[in-house]
Amino acid sequence: IDPKNFGSNTPLAKFFKDIGGASFGFMLPVLAGFISMSIADRPGLAVGFVGGALAGTTGSGFLGALIAGFLGGYIVNFLKKASKCLPESLEGIKPMLIYPFFGILIMGFISLFIIAPPVSAINGWMVDTLKNMDPSARIFMGMIVAGMMAVDMGGPINKAAYVTGTGLLASGEFHVMAAVMAGGMVPPLAIALCTTFFKNRFTESERKAGITNYVMGLSFITEGAIPFAAADPLRVIPACVVGSAVTGALTMAFDCTLRAPHGGIFVVPTIGNPLMYLVSILVGAVVGCVILSILKKPLKNGEDK
Repeated sequence: IDPKNFGSNTPLAKFFKDIGGASFGFMLPVLAGFISMSIADRPGLAVGFVGGALAGTTGSGFLGALIAGFLGGYIVNFLKKASKCLPESLEGIKPMLIYPFFGILIMGFISLFIIAPPVSAINGWMVDTLKNMDPSARIFMGMIVAGMMAVDMGGPINKAAYVTGTGLLASGEFHVMAAVMAGGMVPPLAIALCTTFFKNRFTESERKAGITNYVMGLSFITEGAIPFAAADPLRVIPACVVGSAVTGALTMAFDCTLRAPHGGIFVVPTIGNPLMYLVSILVGAVVGCVILSILKKPLKNGEDK
């Protein structure tokens, strides 16, 4: 099966991919929209949705949506304060016209001209660096591409590493794809382990969500870690990046290969040196789990953050 057309080689595969793609297409708008609403209440929802949608179309991905969510909330709060000088007779149209119109206008400008250019530049630099890297430096390359998978978990940096891995499949290079998939499996698994063995660091709802991440991680769905990364990016992202980088280095050191562009544990038969590949993933997940447990402090009486 042509790896360039992965997911659409048969009618049934295309059917599943189209539905899944539409479902995950809501990820960035919903992420940004509800972050914005948490800051500015309901008027911030539409502004955040637009910021998240533009993050997807401009290539700024998860990080762009995360930034847009916070900015959307603060933009609407600014508009609330700025519109206090308007006559009381206009009070009813503020949430229906003034906040969404000017909020979306400002968000659109910021997303297109301020957020997108630097993130796209970083993305381009990452891709060029990987393409020009000496293939003999496999362990270092494994660390880089696997670590990138955990930086924005489905965003442009993640996709840069993934596209590099799938692109090299066509040329017969299978080591990079192995590191890429292993690195993408680590973040959800590290979070799942941490919610299991360090329960006092998480709220009850987070602990329940952590169980789902076992399935997400084993299925190579890095996006399972996004809710945790969005809630606590300064602790979750560094821990996951280190864990993924360790895994990528180990897969290269153990000469693991992967001929399938996706699938997680379901494509183990296509993996070269499968036992050490699974060991590499487990080690990286444990490393990420331990670092996250150190960075996150126990909650007081298990109360929500």
